[in-house]
Amino acid sequence: MSSLSLNLAFRYLKSNRGGVFSFTSFLAILGLSIGVSSLIIVMSVMNGFERELQDRILGVVPHAVIKSDSTINNYQLLVDNINKLDNIKSSSPYIELQGLASSGSGGRGVSIIGIDEDIEPSMSILPDYMVIGSLDNLKEDSSIIIGTWLAAHLDVGIGDTLNITTSDIKTTIIGSFPQSLKVKIVGMYELRSELDQSLVLISHKLAQKIKMIGENTTSSIRIKTDDLFSADTIARDVIKSIDGDLLNGNFFEIITWKTTHGTLFEAIKFEKLLISLMLFLIIGVASILVLSTIIMTVKSKEREIGILKTIGANNGQLVKIFVYQGILVSSIGIISGLVFGILITINLDSLVNFLESLTARGMLDAYFINYFPYHLDFNQIFFICLLSFIFSLFSSLIPALRVNRLDPIEILRHE
Repeated sequence: MSSLSLNLAFRYLKSNRGGVFSFTSFLAILGLSIGVSSLIIVMSVMNGFERELQDRILGVVPHAVIKSDSTINNYQLLVDNINKLDNIKSSSPYIELQGLASSGSGGRGVSIIGIDEDIEPSMSILPDYMVIGSLDNLKEDSSIIIGTWLAAHLDVGIGDTLNITTSDIKTTIIGSFPQSLKVKIVGMYELRSELDQSLVLISHKLAQKIKMIGENTTSSIRIKTDDLFSADTIARDVIKSIDGDLLNGNFFEIITWKTTHGTLFEAIKFEKLLISLMLFLIIGVASILVLSTIIMTVKSKEREIGILKTIGANNGQLVKIFVYQGILVSSIGIISGLVFGILITINLDSLVNFLESLTARGMLDAYFINYFPYHLDFNQIFFICLLSFIFSLFSSLIPALRVNRLDPIEILRHE
C-alpha cells in the first residue's frame, strides 16, 4: 500500500488538465523556492560582508592595546617579553593621536597612528593594501600615508604636503598651542572600508616627536592575538604575566577592538537576525500554501477516499497519500530553492554588472566595497532547508489527518 500511496500522491500533485503541477501545488513550490533561495542569498551575502569587515577592519585595528596612564620607558624590553607569551602573535609600540588633516581644498578629522614600519607587516594587513608606495617610505622625515578616499577628499596626491594639527598642546614662551606640522604624502592604501576616510599613518619616531617623549619611550603597546574574540582576556593575562619591574609601576588600561568597533559587528548580527526572521515569514506563507494545497486535494478527492476506504484502505494508509504529497511539494520547492540560491549567490557579481549595464549606474557606488562578498555556510544552508522542510511537513500533516474524519458511506451517498 505504501507504493500505492506514493503513486497516488504523485497523481494528486498533477493538474487535472494534464499539466505538470496543479495551480496550488505550483504556488506552494514557488513560494518555498523563493523563500529558501532568498534566505541563502541574503545570509551568504551578509556572511560575506561580515567576513570582509572583519578582515579589512580588524586586520588593521589593533586586537588589543595596552595603554599606560603616563609613558612606557624602555618599551622594547616589554615588547620582547610579550612576544614570548602564549596566544600572542606579535606586539609593537603604538602611539595614537587625534587631529585634523588639512590641505588647500579642505580638512578632515583623522586618527593618527604612529607605527613601527618594520614590525607592521606582522601586525596588520595594511602592507597588502598599499596602492602607491610602501610602509618603508615612512622612514623619510615628516612623512605620512593616507587612504585613497581621504586623498580624493583633500585633493592631494603623492609628494603633496598636508598640514597636521593634533590635540597635543605645545607650550612656548608666548603661550600654548596645538601641535602642528607639515608632512609629505609618501604612500596611499585602499582598504575599501570606513578606515580609508580617517586613518593616517606616521612613523613611531615622528609620533614620539609630536608627543614630545624620549626615543625609547611609547604611550602604549599594541598586541595581535591568535584568538580575536578572546583579545580582552588575553590582554589581561599579558599584564598579569609581565614582570613588575617592566611595568614601572604604571597603571595600564586595556582597549580592545570590541570597545572601538564591537558595536558595528553587533549591528550586523542584529540585522542578520531581523532579515532572517523576515525571510522565514516567506517560508511560513509558503507552508500555508502547502497546507491549502493538501486541504483542497483532500476536498476534491473525497469520492476516491471513500472508495479506497470501502475496499479496505485504513486511515493511516490514506493519511500517507497526502503526507507524501506534502513531502513532494516541499522537497521540490526546497531543492529548487537550494539550487537557485547557490547559483545566484556565486554569480551575484555578474548579475549586478549586467543590471548596472542596463541602468548605466553603479549599484554599489555608495559603498566602500565594489563587489558583493559572499560566504556559503553549508551548516547554515542545511539548517534553512531542514527548518523549511519541518514547517512544510507539519503544514501537510494537519489537513491530511482530516481523512480520519471522513465517512465513506456519507461521501458515496451524496455522489
